Amino acid sequence: MAKNHLFLQKVLMVVSLTLIAGYTATISAHGGGATLDPAGNKATFTALARVTCLDDGNGPPDHLVARIRDNSPATPGMFVSLQLHKGSKAISITDTTPGDAEFSPFVTLQGGNGTYFMMADKTIAGVRDFEVEWHCNTATGVHTGTDIVVDQFE
Repeated sequence: MAKNHLFLQKVLMVVSLTLIAGYTATISAHGGGATLDPAGNKATFTALARVTCLDDGNGPPDHLVARIRDNSPATPGMFVSLQLHKGSKAISITDTTPGDAEFSPFVTLQGGNGTYFMMADKTIAGVRDFEVEWHCNTATGVHTGTDIVVDQFE
């Protein structure tokens, strides 16, 4: 629980929202960041969250789009990746140029209304500062309601 709270504190700094572990927030533009593997010794360190796309009156959700940015200096062989999963569909993207201040391209997972899993991880042991941006959208690209709950940060 403490690790989830630390992750959410960092999300708070980035998106200026009050998120506390176990709570959700509905917003229209979404982003957050944290440090994967603060101790720098766990190659399998993973952040996992549930993003729920809701019909908030703007139309039914059609898809979740997301991208990731590695804010750390380049380290040979180390990259951060983002995966989206819902039902029998999944997609991933990797920031292939760490520390360049640019996000990866967006990936889109068309899964309609409901809960998606969003996971961030890295390729080898070491500290990585990262940011993620995500949006639930209708088929025409209009933002819809979005809730997020962080399940794992270890």
